[in-house]
Amino acid sequence: MYAFAIDTADKPALYRDLLGAMDALTSSEPDPVANMANAAALMWQYLPDLNWAGFYRRIGVELVLGPFMGKPACIRIPVGQGVCGTAAATRTTQLVADVHAFPGHIACDADSASELVVPVVREGVLIAVIDLDSPRTARFDATDAAGVEALAALLATRL
Repeated sequence: MYAFAIDTADKPALYRDLLGAMDALTSSEPDPVANMANAAALMWQYLPDLNWAGFYRRIGVELVLGPFMGKPACIRIPVGQGVCGTAAATRTTQLVADVHAFPGHIACDADSASELVVPVVREGVLIAVIDLDSPRTARFDATDAAGVEALAALLATRL
């Protein structure tokens, strides 16, 4: 069992601590599914106000559901569709304050109100996206985006 001292009161400190914990969990594990599973669990445990945290893996022209925490989810998302597919197609972070205002949003969970999706790219190749959903509108901000981008950069070498 792992126990981490993560400061949840200060958002920049939270992401620094989370990055350290993610590094400790994944540094010696070569299996990408195990690393995605622990990463999803760690984000779920320490990031407040989430109703879904996990991965979609790039398989051909689709994103396929990977390890996650939360309600059952959409299994396949075409690249270019919805928030996750847009992040995959553009290879840019998607910070969406109100998913209901996002053109083509794919509603896997009707309780989701905001979303943060960060591509995981290694040597120019999209491997996966990290998807975080919240039942609270405007839950995510630039600090969250930067923090999850740092997690994605670390995980890109371990997936």
